[in-house]
Amino acid sequence: MSDHLSPAKLNALADGELALDQFASVTEHLHNCSQCTSRALEQSLLKSATMRAGRRYTPADGLLEQMERLVSSQDSSNWTAKDNLESRRPAINPSSRRMAWAGWAVAASLLVSAAGLTVMQLHTRSAQTAATERTALATELGDQHIATLAANLPPQVLSSDRHTVKPWFQGKLPFTFNLPENLPEDTKLEGANLTYVHNRPTAQLLYSIGRHRVSVFVRQRQNGEEQSDVTLTQLAGFRLAGFRTGNLDVTAISDVDPARLTALVLSIEHIQ
Repeated sequence: MSDHLSPAKLNALADGELALDQFASVTEHLHNCSQCTSRALEQSLLKSATMRAGRRYTPADGLLEQMERLVSSQDSSNWTAKDNLESRRPAINPSSRRMAWAGWAVAASLLVSAAGLTVMQLHTRSAQTAATERTALATELGDQHIATLAANLPPQVLSSDRHTVKPWFQGKLPFTFNLPENLPEDTKLEGANLTYVHNRPTAQLLYSIGRHRVSVFVRQRQNGEEQSDVTLTQLAGFRLAGFRTGNLDVTAISDVDPARLTALVLSIEHIQ
């Protein structure tokens, strides 16, 4: 919106000095213009702070009466301190007072609306960030798996014995994990590699299911990540299945049938 409320109108809103038609027009504008809403809230808060500061020096109860008695006893003139003070107080128009209260009510309503909108935006932004991070992780795991297939090199530790593969990672990873003894039908452990995912040391367990190669990545779970059941997603023709435990994040990737990939992941999850 290119047209914004003038400082004079914002001041009049804060002071409750707008006519009814102007008040309705300004209120409608504020509901559609975030910039003017912020300026109106700033103006209202400034007025409120000024009023509070002024009240800090309000005369104590009975002070005026004491001054009256003192002046009456020392001065024979017809005026009193009370008359003098009362004459200096401006009369307050009742309609202006009502408009002022209405202005404050609108400002409070807009403040609540702005706070709610901010919370919703933060929640949406957090969800979008989490989705972006999951996509980035899946892409990196896919790249690692494809690179392993393309290299066609033997694993760093070449063994189908889980008692050989697991101890090989001692001193190489800041965590430990277990490997299943009983694997699903036609599934075999081929070996493992030490790799890095998101710059963190990760175990890449290499399995075969029939003629399909499977990479199972085991990482230390980051703080704030919740535990979850086995999930299954797809990426560029590959399927990913995984789970989280108290301290591990396990993800398997392959082009094998989803049910067989899930069966392997469940067998690993069962012993963690």
